[in-house]
This record gives sequence, C-alpha cells and structure tokens, in this order.
Amino acid sequence: MGTRKALIVGIDHYEHVPALRSCVDDAHAVKALLERNGDGTLNFHCLLLTGTGPGDQVERHELREAVKELFAGDDDIALLFFAGHGHIEATGGYLCASDTRTGDDGLAIGDIVMLANKSQVKNKIILLDSCHSGIAGTTPNDPRVAEMSDGLTILTASTATQSAFETGSGGVFTNLMIDALSGAAANLQGHVTPGSVYAHIDQSLGPWDKQRPVFRTNVKSFVSLRQVPPPIQLQDLQALATLFPDGDFEFALDPTFEPERPLPGIDVDPIEENTRRFAVLQNLNRVNLVVPVGAKHMYHAAIESRSCKLTVLGEHYRRLVVSGQI
Repeated sequence: MGTRKALIVGIDHYEHVPALRSCVDDAHAVKALLERNGDGTLNFHCLLLTGTGPGDQVERHELREAVKELFAGDDDIALLFFAGHGHIEATGGYLCASDTRTGDDGLAIGDIVMLANKSQVKNKIILLDSCHSGIAGTTPNDPRVAEMSDGLTILTASTATQSAFETGSGGVFTNLMIDALSGAAANLQGHVTPGSVYAHIDQSLGPWDKQRPVFRTNVKSFVSLRQVPPPIQLQDLQALATLFPDGDFEFALDPTFEPERPLPGIDVDPIEENTRRFAVLQNLNRVNLVVPVGAKHMYHAAIESRSCKLTVLGEHYRRLVVSGQI
C-alpha cells in the first residue's frame, strides 16, 4: 500500500467571528479513526491542526501551507478534513481560519480544489464540515472548481446555500461520518469507501433535514478510506463460487446438514461434511447473500429437505469471486 496522508483541521476559536463548540473534538475523533484500521494496523499518516484558544490558533497562512504540502508529492491518497466556519459570497466559498475577519479573507475553497486538481497524488479526497461547503461540489462559473482531475473526490456537509449544524455531541455531518468510518458503511470485505460514507450520511438525514451532503467524484479505481473487521470471513465469501456453480443454482438441503440432534420425527444422522457446508451457508444467509427457498429459516429448509439460493447481492459477490476480484 502506498503512502496515505491526512490533514485534519478543527477550529473552534475565532478572533473576530463567533466561536464554535465541537469542531476540535470532531477533528480528534476523525484522526483517531483514520490513523488506524479496525485491527490496529497503520492507515493514514495524520497531521492535526486545531484552533482551541488564543494560544492555539490555525491562521490562514498556516492552513494554506498545510494544504499545499498535503497535495504535494505522489502519494497514494491525500485526504483533507476540515471542521469550522465556512463563508460564501459572489466571489466563491471560503474556509475560515482563526484569524478570519470578513469571511472572504479565509482560504478559498476554489484554491483548495485547484491545488488538488494539479496534484500528482493518485487519489485526493476533500471532506468539509462547514457551512456552504457544497460550493466545492458544484460547478459555478469558477474554473478552479468546474473541473475535477482524475482521482478527486469531494464530500461536503451541506450544499452551497445551506448551513452545517452542530449538536451537543458534535457536527451532524461528522458524527455520521464517524459512524460510517467505524464500520456502519463497510462492505462485506470490511472496506469503507468515500461513496459508502456519502450513502450512509445521505440515508441517515431525513427529507426534512435542513442540510444535505454533496458528493462529487472522478475516480477510476477502488479507494478504501479504512478497513474494519468484515461481517463475514473471506473464506466463506469465496465459497460462493464452489457452493453455487452459477447464479440460478439452488443448493439442495436435507436433515443431514443440520447438526442439532435430536430432530423431531427425523432419525437420520448428520454428515460432517454437510454440516460444515451448512455452517458456511448460514453465515452467507446472515449477510443476505443466500436465502432459503420455501422456508422461513435455513434450519427449516434443512429439516424439510428444501433448498437455498443466492440473492441478487449474493450473485454479485459470486461473480466477484469467480472473476478473481475477491
């Protein structure tokens, strides 16, 4: 795996505009998740910038230089997370540093996107939890944000016209992103992707919520932000190809597959090989890859000598196994 860098910024303290409450805590929480995978292995090399008070500020010059450094080089992934005030006006959108006075003296979002567009980093990911940050995910008459280079992904807390809200436990957007990175948005191999983070946030916000995330991407290869323990073992996932030779195949069951004894009205003994395969089938059933046919549960399908088959999702993963992608 190539080098993975993350610049994580949280600003609560502002010299000239109202303070915020939870951005620094959000930044610490995001750093704690991104720097390690679920099994404790190293994930991102993180640089944390926080604005907590007069003696700990993130000034515009420092923020700009850190963003420039993030997107320099040819790393595998460079990720920017920002939590703090955002500002928008006719000249574009801005991320407000601690020394911001008027809003438009912050770091222009267009400049950030321009730096990412020009970067030689393979995958550039911009995550913004600030008001009006969705201007980075739109295409106004600004050449800096109208184009997206290969490998660039932008996910923002709200549209260009919306505010990003805080609760007593942190920013709404970041709280949902933390849930996603913790595993709520993981696929069956345990990978959390930018797309799955967006889907988790978007689905979690109701239609009446006053902020909607914006997602914009131009990627041609799989990008994993974090890996967590998968809900099913790899060998069980790979067994799809041997248990089901094609997508329409129904796997026949009978009482010899069920290890529990005694069974009411059944006097046949379990067969060890069958019970082993049945355990795998039950694991596949728990993650909605396999369903019983003509029975409510896999147990009943076995003792009633019925069968099981792949779901649409199961056939998708079977094809991935057959094609060598898993």
